[in-house]
Amino acid sequence: MKIEKLVMMANAIAAFFEAEPDREIAIDGVSSHLRRFWDPRMRRQLVESVDAGQCEGLNALVRAALSERREQIWPSATASG
Repeated sequence: MKIEKLVMMANAIAAFFEAEPDREIAIDGVSSHLRRFWDPRMRRQLVESVDAGQCEGLNALVRAALSERREQIWPSATASG
């Protein structure tokens, strides 16, 4: 899938959780949604693209979820490095 499409989808998830006043709950919501509803290939591609600096326009809440809850979103990402 094109990374632009994944960024758009991830940003839509973040937009929903931005209304949550507790940032930690919002980050948990984003990471939980990605883990539960995204195909593993989509999650891997998003993580790898962020690591490669290829996710221009990615919402800060998604970036926080990928940084702070990475092991929940893509467990092998923490095992390899």
